[in-house]
Amino acid sequence: MAKYEDGSWPTKERVLETLKRSNKPVEKRRLAKFLHLKGPARDALKNLLRDMLRDGDLISLDEGKVALPRRDGVPVGAQMVEIVEADIEEGVLRAKPIDWEGDAPAPLARVRLPHGHPIPPVGAHALARLKRDDEGWLADVLRIADRQSERLVARLDRVGAGWRLIPTDRKLRVEFGLVGDPPDDVKPGDLVLAEISPARRLGLPRAKILERVGHERDPKAASLIAIFSQDIPTVFSPAALAQAEHAKPATLGDRLDLRDLPIVTIDGIDARDFDDAVYARPDPENPDGFELIVAIADVAYYVRPGDALDRDAYDRGNSCYFPDRVVPMLPERLSNDLCSLRPNEDRPVLGVRVRIDASGRKVAHKFFRGLIRSAKRFTYEEVQDIADGGPHELRGIVEPLYAAYRALLKARQDRGALDLELEERKVEIDHLGRVASIKPRKRLDSHKLIEEFMILANVCAAETLEKRNRPCMYRVHEPPAETRIDALREVLDGLDFHLAKTALRPKDFGRILEWAADKPWRHMVNTMVLRCQSLAVYSPDNAGHFGLSLARYAHFTSPIRRYADLLIHRALIDAEKLGDGALTDGHVPDFEKAGEHISATERRAVAAERDAMARYMAAYLADRQGATFPARISGVQKFGVFVTLDEIGADGLVPVRALPQDFYHFDERSHVLSGARTRRTFSLGQAVDVRLREVDALTGSLTFDLLDGGGRPSGRGKFPRKKR
Repeated sequence: MAKYEDGSWPTKERVLETLKRSNKPVEKRRLAKFLHLKGPARDALKNLLRDMLRDGDLISLDEGKVALPRRDGVPVGAQMVEIVEADIEEGVLRAKPIDWEGDAPAPLARVRLPHGHPIPPVGAHALARLKRDDEGWLADVLRIADRQSERLVARLDRVGAGWRLIPTDRKLRVEFGLVGDPPDDVKPGDLVLAEISPARRLGLPRAKILERVGHERDPKAASLIAIFSQDIPTVFSPAALAQAEHAKPATLGDRLDLRDLPIVTIDGIDARDFDDAVYARPDPENPDGFELIVAIADVAYYVRPGDALDRDAYDRGNSCYFPDRVVPMLPERLSNDLCSLRPNEDRPVLGVRVRIDASGRKVAHKFFRGLIRSAKRFTYEEVQDIADGGPHELRGIVEPLYAAYRALLKARQDRGALDLELEERKVEIDHLGRVASIKPRKRLDSHKLIEEFMILANVCAAETLEKRNRPCMYRVHEPPAETRIDALREVLDGLDFHLAKTALRPKDFGRILEWAADKPWRHMVNTMVLRCQSLAVYSPDNAGHFGLSLARYAHFTSPIRRYADLLIHRALIDAEKLGDGALTDGHVPDFEKAGEHISATERRAVAAERDAMARYMAAYLADRQGATFPARISGVQKFGVFVTLDEIGADGLVPVRALPQDFYHFDERSHVLSGARTRRTFSLGQAVDVRLREVDALTGSLTFDLLDGGGRPSGRGKFPRKKR
């Protein structure tokens, strides 16, 4: 290629001419060489290229290359993407390419819109240039496709001679008209997945039915609505299913043979997959200490980087659990069979052998690949019964586990990990798929035992990868935001508990909970401390785990149901040279992008599980309208208070019109609603009695009336007063 004379100055025309002659993308530094630029002229080229990229005269590609747009108007490297996430709080959109040809999973890219462009809805298609930058993948949008789409789950109703779609999302307070006639297999009362049509100037917004989901009276409708509303994948690709079906059980090979070790699994009575097993004994080399083994299903043996199973697992990110079903991350051939640590069956594991002292401090650890044969599938209740003195032939296995647990518990208390009162509920479904009962889940020492063993293994994983300088997907829980701490501090000041204005540690929150434990407002304080905490996420950048008071922490113990754990397994296999299935140079994913993706799929699963639970609770209460319940205030807004029933944990709204007649002031920082005339206050954690007024099983929403006026007189030392 011809070069220009020394001392020449870059111009737009010269850049375009050079790229036309090249007829292919050119690196920016080579472009300066072709133009024979030196000194200040090179700086001028950088500014010129920036302007040309901004104006659309050029496009930017990977590896620092630039190119001309194609003549047909579709730039080099441009492709169709779908907007799949909208994080309103962060103001971030994310998109995935519709047709992805790479071996790795399709990337989840941040979306950058042209200046002044309206924000497209989730589901919209756009033409964009995909490229990498310092923050991961970026989708530079060139234009939004003419047909923007947004999906919803709705009930089909007949209204006169026409049709209506009634959304199941309580936030969508609008009905939709129907585009055309419903398909032959869709009848009134059916739940459907629909696509919103472009807006019209007059009349109802309209939507087109895509597929039938079920019927509103279907006992399983609650979980179906949640799955479709959150767009959770439910069908595995044919390639992934074929790969799972052809998988063979692992053999001993070079693995450590632990089949004679009395190792056991401990899970819930309704668990279907068992991905962790534990063992403990006194440590002969460490007086009063213990040797522990935590063995985890070796999913990396079956699911290799970039294969069909891996792509499907990455897309799902995690398993989703509902009262009537599980949407697994892996096909059942793996999740419930080959990777499940069933009793008396040979199963491959990736494990860690850990030695701890009498105070629960870790002395040493080492990872291994092994083959185990679980001696027993325990439930939490069975193990607790043995620990409490019940007769059992395996007492000799259980007692060392509890002795090691007590040591680990002491270490937890010494470092000041945060312990919040979080009550979970269990929905029991009868043989017809209906809700038979909703009961609190008992939290036993056996639950805590497994938690402490898993936390210890997770810490070992993070430390090993950090020591070996290998990629690590940390489980990051950052300290609370200062604004939230300030709000909590203001409430506590009103209760005569003065929180220091220094950086808080988990121990400080523990002191708050301990102080409030015997006070009438303990529920309010517990709720506010919980809401003060940051959201835990996955990230390759370690910021520690505030709640557990740990400097480094990763998820290692559940690769059947969490993709993050599978990444950690592969990284450990690589770091410790443990054989096949490791992260290789050709298949090391972008951990930052993967962290964002699996954090998003985790939030998606939590939202779906929460929505399904709300609908199951609404169905359970449908025939109890007019009944009264003791409850506690779980949220305060200017339009009313949210309450949680003591009996089953169902949430609902007491609208402000159902409160004693008054003019109410809402203190957003203190979460208090106070009456100007009656001086009654309503605050978080406050006990109230309510009457169920209305149940909407379609959306899962409950509306209550407050009994006997409710509220408390405001006063020093009882509820916070508004500061003058």
